[in-house]
Amino acid sequence: MNPKQRAAEAALNYVRSGMVVGLGTGSTADCFLQALAAALRCGSLENVRGIPTSVRSEQRARQLGISLCTLGQVCAVDLTIDGADEVAPNLDLIKGLGGALLREKIVAQHSRRLIIIADASKRVSVLGTRCPLPVEVAPFGHECHEEYLRSLGADVRLRRTPEGSPAMTDNGNYIYDCRFERIVHPAALEARLSQRAGVICSGLFLGMAELAIVADDSRVEVIERRQ
Repeated sequence: MNPKQRAAEAALNYVRSGMVVGLGTGSTADCFLQALAAALRCGSLENVRGIPTSVRSEQRARQLGISLCTLGQVCAVDLTIDGADEVAPNLDLIKGLGGALLREKIVAQHSRRLIIIADASKRVSVLGTRCPLPVEVAPFGHECHEEYLRSLGADVRLRRTPEGSPAMTDNGNYIYDCRFERIVHPAALEARLSQRAGVICSGLFLGMAELAIVADDSRVEVIERRQ
């Protein structure tokens, strides 16, 4: 069992029968989908419904036989299990390299609990040191956003398909990958991004995760958010 699978299996301890569970997107989240489907098949969990955070996770959940619902069909999401691209010591996160940041953030904000699963390589001392920050923008006038993002100190690249056209999210938007050397003040950066018309969502998930389950080849560690 690899570290991602170990973290995913550990996350099952927080799922109870009858729950509505947000289903993340990405390779680690896919490990959780497989673990959840196995638990449902063997009967250790029953009547669990999932809310997918992307078309990809929806398709995968259906393949695995996981019952699905929408946010409009439930009062609240009991728990969301998702991966992350960077995990800071206080459990602030960068997410969205898989392109699902907007739906991931919507589902996370409507969840009573957000639990992150990751392999140990995703831990960082300061956000921005390992990967770029994805920023989802409206296609109209997106070149203006590129200049704005550069003014914030980022090396900016429009995400493209292998054919060279702009990569489009499930929501019909574009993504700029913004490379900062270090994001020392993530809340201030998030405020600057959120005030910009046409910037839909950033991959900064601040103060949202309750705990992170981080695994390596030898152990699984549960990290709680500092209050």
